[in-house]
Amino acid sequence: MEKLASFFLLWGAFSSGVLGYSNGKISAACSSMVPGHGLTAQNSAPPYAISISKTSFAPGDEIIVSLTASSDSSFEGFLLQARAVGGDVAVGHFRILDPNSQGLACNDIQNSSLSHTNKAKKQNITAIWIAAPGVGHVEFRATAVYNFSVFWTQVQSQVLVSSSSPLFPVSFNLVYWPPCFTSITFSSTTISTEEGCGKHKFCFSNPAGCSPSNPNCYFMSSAALGSDAFQFEMSGLSDGYVAIAFSDDMIMGDDDVYICGKNGTDRIEVQHAFSTGRSRPSPRPLGNVDVLTTSFSEGIIRCSFISRNPISTQPRSTDSLYYIFLAFGPSHADGTIRKHPRTPFITDQKVNISSFAAVGGTSSTPLIIKAHGALMLIAWMTTGSVGMIFARYLKKSIKKPLLGKDIWFQIHFLMMLLTVVATAIAFILSFVAANGWSESAGAHAVIGCIVMILSLIQPAIAFFRPSLQDNRRFIFNWFHMLNALVIKVLAVAAIFLGLQMLSSSPSQWMVKTMGGFVAWEVLAAILMDVTLWLKKKEMYEDSNTKVKSEVILLLLYLCGNLAFLIALLIGIGSS
Repeated sequence: MEKLASFFLLWGAFSSGVLGYSNGKISAACSSMVPGHGLTAQNSAPPYAISISKTSFAPGDEIIVSLTASSDSSFEGFLLQARAVGGDVAVGHFRILDPNSQGLACNDIQNSSLSHTNKAKKQNITAIWIAAPGVGHVEFRATAVYNFSVFWTQVQSQVLVSSSSPLFPVSFNLVYWPPCFTSITFSSTTISTEEGCGKHKFCFSNPAGCSPSNPNCYFMSSAALGSDAFQFEMSGLSDGYVAIAFSDDMIMGDDDVYICGKNGTDRIEVQHAFSTGRSRPSPRPLGNVDVLTTSFSEGIIRCSFISRNPISTQPRSTDSLYYIFLAFGPSHADGTIRKHPRTPFITDQKVNISSFAAVGGTSSTPLIIKAHGALMLIAWMTTGSVGMIFARYLKKSIKKPLLGKDIWFQIHFLMMLLTVVATAIAFILSFVAANGWSESAGAHAVIGCIVMILSLIQPAIAFFRPSLQDNRRFIFNWFHMLNALVIKVLAVAAIFLGLQMLSSSPSQWMVKTMGGFVAWEVLAAILMDVTLWLKKKEMYEDSNTKVKSEVILLLLYLCGNLAFLIALLIGIGSS
């Protein structure tokens, strides 16, 4: 009977400890911060870190605090407090953001400590700590429980300096993992350090690795908080807005967008939007978003917020990887954003915003898109145009045979073959860049597909053309000519649309340059048609002239053609 009683007594004590551990009602551990598991804490470096949004504070300030596990770890239970340096009681109080956390009234202060509400595995817990007056310099401490028998105590943050207390020139060795600091020395200046990127949050910046305290740095970060929640930060020098977008490709459009910008009263606010094509993003309800901080100081806009909204792109990525766009620009007086003056910074590849990585990006157009644009320009500004000119205007001027055919025909054939090959390669590159069909390219993509189809039909029809003596030859001639004209018009239209997409200059100089090229083409065609008509009327040109007038016109045309082509290729290269 005594053994049975002892068994029930032990079982009751064990189940009480387990239940206490599961529901987070651990007020008894407020002082020691040691779980009542009857076991010893691990003495190895903890796979957990405490990050804070500021390095100094004044009474009443709100500090974002996160307890984060490393990528290969997690925690079931925790206890988080702020304590004065050298103190042994909790100070200040927390505002709870995560449903997996709850407040405890340690030191008789409501929500002065934070603990778990369940034993589900967690990667991150975030809350806002509100500073109390007269507490001096503060550090955050945590106990993290991997499971009942494995836990770590004395997980510590860097010291948070109180602006109302005298600074002290002493170095503190921080127990902090991953090790962002081994020691930190306080001076009479405000400390501004960047930590956590690549260690317990994802960061994307331009220039790569820059600190948000640098006025030339454009920065965003994300940290997974569990339950599909993310904490986002963004900052950059702007007089209107800074925005981040999540995309399935490197082309703007069909992207989920968060904007940190001025509203109609010049206050900074967080906005949610969705971009369709290249038009201004359409506003969306902010949804399940908690705005933590917003500021505008010395020209730098900053926002920090927690979003539990699902990232929505069309077509929706199946692997939860996204290209990140980081853009900035001016706003209208009513707070609506205007077009950004330059191409957004874009990650070089799809990224996992839950990962611990630090990447840089570029505002340059991706190389594969540049190659697509360059090939289309070469094909339909130069090789295609020259091939058509030889077929229409130089049949009678260059009739010497070459490899069994007239020279004009061989040149026409070669130029058009190069045009079709360049168009096909550009077509393939566009699909590779967009990972398939991209709705965001709009009419440009549709017209491009039509150009590709008609470009393949053209040589196929030419291969089966009837002989010169066939009565049906005129049908082929008219169809071949009209199809070429349709292709050329559509290709030029697609180029105009493509240049609009590439050009971020307010002057749209590349589009205007393309307009100049079209005018040059029309002028050249008029002059050549007039020359051809005069020769037919035998009103122009001596048959003994060594250099035909149409050849001179061709050379003049090529000079202008190449000038426009080179200008646009340089523009694409620098876009």
